[in-house]
Amino acid sequence: MNKLLVQDTWVDGRNVDILVEGNRISRIAPNIPAEGLETLDGMGRAAIPSFFNGHTHAAMTLFRGFADDMPLQPWLTQKIWPNEAKLTREDIYWGTKLACLEMIKSGTTCFMDMYYHYREVARAVCEMGMRAVLSAVLFDGLDPARTAECQRGVEKLYEEMYAYSPRIRFSLGPHAIYTVSGALLQWAHRFAERHNLLIHLHLAETEKEVEDCRRNFGTTPVRYLYQLGVLSPRLVLAHAIHVDADEIRMLADHHVKVVHNPASNLKLASGYRFPFDEMRAAGVTVALGTDGCASSNNLDIREAMKLASLVGKVWRGDPTATPIESVFESATRAGAKITGWDIGRVEEGALADFCLVDTDRAAFTPNYNFLSNLVYAADSSCVNTVVCDGKVLMREWEVSGEREIIDNAKRLSGKFS
Repeated sequence: MNKLLVQDTWVDGRNVDILVEGNRISRIAPNIPAEGLETLDGMGRAAIPSFFNGHTHAAMTLFRGFADDMPLQPWLTQKIWPNEAKLTREDIYWGTKLACLEMIKSGTTCFMDMYYHYREVARAVCEMGMRAVLSAVLFDGLDPARTAECQRGVEKLYEEMYAYSPRIRFSLGPHAIYTVSGALLQWAHRFAERHNLLIHLHLAETEKEVEDCRRNFGTTPVRYLYQLGVLSPRLVLAHAIHVDADEIRMLADHHVKVVHNPASNLKLASGYRFPFDEMRAAGVTVALGTDGCASSNNLDIREAMKLASLVGKVWRGDPTATPIESVFESATRAGAKITGWDIGRVEEGALADFCLVDTDRAAFTPNYNFLSNLVYAADSSCVNTVVCDGKVLMREWEVSGEREIIDNAKRLSGKFS
């Protein structure tokens, strides 16, 4: 059994050691004997739960900075979709490895992804040692002739799910209500219910989407899903900016989860009045996400925490809104509520997914409030060491294979236009 000891680190205000046995934290206490154990130096560092990124398109790291400063629909139809058609399996593999590298370097060990070439994404995540809920993409273009083809593709991928690491979980990824038919959404709901899977869906991202939904379906996006009968605890909605109070209540009543993506929402001008506090007050689990690098440019959940907190304050005109404790919970413990993995806490018995944060630097001086410094003052370089499933993924800022990943991603990025 793998055994790892973090020595003399800071956890919730006390200096302790952390003993990892297998893939779980078995003991947190001072002065645990180190003989025969692999050790990590925790001096001057704080142990925190590693982050959960609730919405990504990982391989889109290859499109970082490629189509900036464009509205969402032209961005999709003129730049992203035409160039996604050029992606090969090799592109997806190295683009995903680059995403994993970036997330590890900034303290994320678990993410939810929605992208093509499921097998290559899964292979990359397995090799990088992370956890991920990976979606089989559903996209029938509202064309009934393509619906059955989408269903067969999902069924085939599902049959292969046990070939991957237990750190990989299968989910369904219908893209959006404007690209996926109601019939296919209902089929996905039934398939997910039968196999106990999550469904990962973009919804209510822009005002135009809401207007189009009213015109095409006679109602708003959340109400449309309600009419289809697909609201459920398995449903995870990305964005959900443009919702009203009754829709928030509907999400809460059906235990739907929501992922807030502040960087992408701001950059694409999709909206900034995300009802973070209102959803949480209603009982909706709200996680944080980055979206893909084409729309957010990085995969840094620490930055997402800061943006979520600051924007949540300014649009309400209330400096007490969207407090750091809430956004930190959305970046950590919300991952457990969504995925079912026992993550998001540095406690005895929990899965050993955590980071060591270097507090011996200007951003943490003085250290009156650690969370305040982490969210408002620091940057992702404060993450020194990352552990996932009891294995060290980054030690003293170094990740194995980093140079190879960056070189291959550079090599493959020249074909897009």
